[in-house]
Amino acid sequence: MNTTAPIAFPTGPARRRRQHSPEFKAGVIGACRQPGVSIAGVALANGLNANLLRRWVADVEQTRIDAVEFECHSSSTAGKTGAVSSFVPVQLQPDSTAADIRIELERNGIVVKVSWPTSAASDCGAWLREVLR
Repeated sequence: MNTTAPIAFPTGPARRRRQHSPEFKAGVIGACRQPGVSIAGVALANGLNANLLRRWVADVEQTRIDAVEFECHSSSTAGKTGAVSSFVPVQLQPDSTAADIRIELERNGIVVKVSWPTSAASDCGAWLREVLR
């Protein structure tokens, strides 16, 4: 005996996805890229789903990153046959005019002020990790 009933689907018109013009997309994406603007707020103001707008912004940012990588790769290989660019580390000379690292710690009413030369920043980091343990 079969106890499952067939599922009835609505017979009304099929829902269609909205189409947005490139100008509209560019406008809302531009609004999202302004400092201090909420993507969710822009989406709400324009009748869009916030996740959709986040995807549009991410797609534009990824396209820009891809374009920059392409430009870097094509300019580094221009005029070369079979050459591929790679990372080249650069050693920077310490700046003798740089200010010292200054740290101020306060605990239980006691204030400790420490001044550390920037040339020994890694030692300062190790000391600070030990103090904060």
